[in-house]
Amino acid sequence: MSNRITSKLKEDKKLLSIYFTAGYPSLNNTVKIIEDLENNGVDMIEIGLPFSDPLADGPTIQESSTAALKNGMTTEILFSQLKDIRKTVSIPLIIMGYFNPMLQYGVEAFCKKCQEIGIDGLILPDLPLDAYQEEYEEIFKKHGLLNVFLITPQTSDDRIHQIDNASNGFIYMVSSASVTGSKSGFGQEQESYFERIAKMNLKNPQIVGFGIKDEETFKQATKTAKGAIIGSAFIKHLTANGVDSISEFVNTIR
Repeated sequence: MSNRITSKLKEDKKLLSIYFTAGYPSLNNTVKIIEDLENNGVDMIEIGLPFSDPLADGPTIQESSTAALKNGMTTEILFSQLKDIRKTVSIPLIIMGYFNPMLQYGVEAFCKKCQEIGIDGLILPDLPLDAYQEEYEEIFKKHGLLNVFLITPQTSDDRIHQIDNASNGFIYMVSSASVTGSKSGFGQEQESYFERIAKMNLKNPQIVGFGIKDEETFKQATKTAKGAIIGSAFIKHLTANGVDSISEFVNTIR
């Protein structure tokens, strides 16, 4: 299945993906942030759909999520903000969130809306592989959406191969067992995990997330992987410097 994600993964460079929380710092920043990220050479964007109980997220993303909900962000509002996004933006867009809001909206209705807007994939850390394959895979495929699965240093080789077989885009490689935004630099443990995954010769490229915050960690993470995702560090930058400072942030990464 060809979509913007699979095309982007074929490009001969290391990919920079940026995560931000929709509705933060202000409710109506979403489109500006996406357009500015693309204009500054970011390869892929993860749009965080805020949720009241974000288990995998560290304090920075949790706080942005809480603020976005207070600002009034909902699934419905996000969809209306994004309705014309493909008139100005051509890079892959992925919605990252938790399964609960999607279930409340209706899985089929949610996927249909994503297809209409031009969303390319979803990352749902709390949707298990088996449940996805049994109940939702057909719906995702019907609407042209790639589902991106996460692996961690604790994921067994068997499980990684299962995830690789079920995936059609990239695998989200969580760099460590901690929540997002906590680490400074990568130690030996992470390096050997990166190498272990590289040696598995998976069919899907890997993009590393959690702990990437500057040029050094981006280079470390992409030594063996296809790309890296920056979330907490970008949100901290937005909090400190506002939405007009996106080019400064991206320029420090590469």
